[in-house]
Amino acid sequence: MATKKIIPLAAMERLMKNAGADRVSEDAKAALRDVLEEFGEEVAIAANKFAIHAKRKTVKAEDIKLASR
Repeated sequence: MATKKIIPLAAMERLMKNAGADRVSEDAKAALRDVLEEFGEEVAIAANKFAIHAKRKTVKAEDIKLASR
């Protein structure tokens, strides 16, 4: 079963164009989305663990920053 994608492909195109790409294929947009969503999920899981360790239910920006290192 495929998981629902969260980030729109249009956002991937904007990111790549902001990085200097003139044209972006649909496959490239989808690949970037897959990588970013996977990385984002890993960061979110780690950030949640930091919040739990600090005895909080709320994930804060500092948890995200720590988790992304």
